Amino acid sequence: MLPKAKRHRRPRELEMRQVVNAILYVVVGGIQWRMLPTDFPKWQSVYYYFRLWRKSNEWQCLPDRLRAEVRRAAGRHKHPTAGCLDSQSVKTTQMRGVRGFDAAKNSKGRKRHILVETLGLLLTIAVTAASTQERAGARMVFARLNGACTKLRRSWVDGGYRGAALAMWVAERCRFVLQVVLRGEEPIGFAVLPRRWVVERTFAWLSFHRRLSKDDEVLTNTSEAMIYIAMTRLMLRRLKPL
Repeated sequence: MLPKAKRHRRPRELEMRQVVNAILYVVVGGIQWRMLPTDFPKWQSVYYYFRLWRKSNEWQCLPDRLRAEVRRAAGRHKHPTAGCLDSQSVKTTQMRGVRGFDAAKNSKGRKRHILVETLGLLLTIAVTAASTQERAGARMVFARLNGACTKLRRSWVDGGYRGAALAMWVAERCRFVLQVVLRGEEPIGFAVLPRRWVVERTFAWLSFHRRLSKDDEVLTNTSEAMIYIAMTRLMLRRLKPL
């Protein structure tokens, strides 16, 4: 599935499997590029391919193809018909870049807006400053939907996405229903909300990757690429368990 070497260029000397393994090692271990073990190719070469595939959107196309295979293995159609949207605020480090303050979570950093399908597999993501409201983040996420989401008919969200303006915008532009799932009025402690637990479980899956425990990236598209890589690893392990 990886892009082939360009014609009329010097032939590749690296083994692409080792390059991908090195990138996965960085995402899972949460290390710097310069700290890659000597068993892998040189970190400059590994980062070159990571940056090259990030610019060509390969890290976004690869999960789309793997998600179709995972859904087929689970007896589902390759195109999902329902999804779940939510956001997660994460802290940033001293690296420069976009950041903001989330008053609701009382944290400074960035916010990850993700849309997943009913199995919890990532459809699309948008990383913004933590000060971005959920409704604005939802518009960014839905505007990035590609051809793999043409059959999407419903998306479950929490109370932060309430509002007739957003619901009308989604219905007119994306042509599916935005359904709000609210908590019960009686305070009964922890309760699993219908459909909403799917996206929360996806956030838990992503937390297994140390590179995603905080946002260490300067660019938001690099942060998005790291999340796509983490989801690629999860789907590969489903297709080919160790």
